[in-house]
Amino acid sequence: MRAALSILGLVIVLAIVLFNAKKQMQAVAPATPAASSANAPAVNRATPAAVKAEVQSAMDLAASAAASAAQP
Repeated sequence: MRAALSILGLVIVLAIVLFNAKKQMQAVAPATPAASSANAPAVNRATPAAVKAEVQSAMDLAASAAASAAQP
């Protein structure tokens, strides 16, 4: 009897978690892919080379800041 109630409790908790997850996924999902792509503005996607250059620039800037902070 105790094992059956434990399993029933776990099933109820699992159902609640899945229900909440479904609500969250519906809240963040787009309404319809066809309608959203037709009205969506063009997104400026960065090329991998541009991202690499930006990251390298940030790393160089951080390295120079750390070097100047380390000097007395």
